[in-house]
Amino acid sequence: MAHLELRQPGKIIAVGLNYRSHAAELGMELTPEPVLFMKPPSAVIGDGDAIILPEASHQVDYEAELAIVIGRTAHGLSREEAQGSILGYTCANDVTARDLQSRDGQWTRSKSFDTFCPLGPWVETEAPPPGALVELLLNGEVRQTAPLSDMIFPPPDLVAFISGIMTLEPGDVILTGTPPGVGPIVAGDNVVVRIDSLGELTNHVVLL
Repeated sequence: MAHLELRQPGKIIAVGLNYRSHAAELGMELTPEPVLFMKPPSAVIGDGDAIILPEASHQVDYEAELAIVIGRTAHGLSREEAQGSILGYTCANDVTARDLQSRDGQWTRSKSFDTFCPLGPWVETEAPPPGALVELLLNGEVRQTAPLSDMIFPPPDLVAFISGIMTLEPGDVILTGTPPGVGPIVAGDNVVVRIDSLGELTNHVVLL
């Protein structure tokens, strides 16, 4: 087990609707395969940095997530091989302009604003246990919570699936989906993503 510095990532591949409880909350059926989208590296900020609300959106939401950091080049891996390509894990917030997501009918703009991918505070090389909770605290109040065991597709499955589509390279990040309880943030809010054994990722929200 080691804490590693989180450097600027390469590709950021994210997974939609990957918690059973979140699917139930939305009244949606479970998907037979992971639903993927991407965020640009320019969206990344670190622990303690500010999430900046864009003028183009009137509803920006938090989404607490477990992030996988890739350590070795991975292409066409099996589930059994996938674990060996993972460097470690960290906390993430898949910040989303929800109104733009609904308006556009696809997710690129809503997920890609600068500061919309907080990651940190460090990379933990040991995988969190299945019972570890992914939580989001908004101004000290718990708004999201679910165990990692609630994932539809756990980390090795995601790495194997994505490596069959695109080559994963060291420094790439996979966001693994969010629990139920997603909601809006406004200027002045303090947002904390907390995952057992991985620490806390804290960001404040500003409007420029």
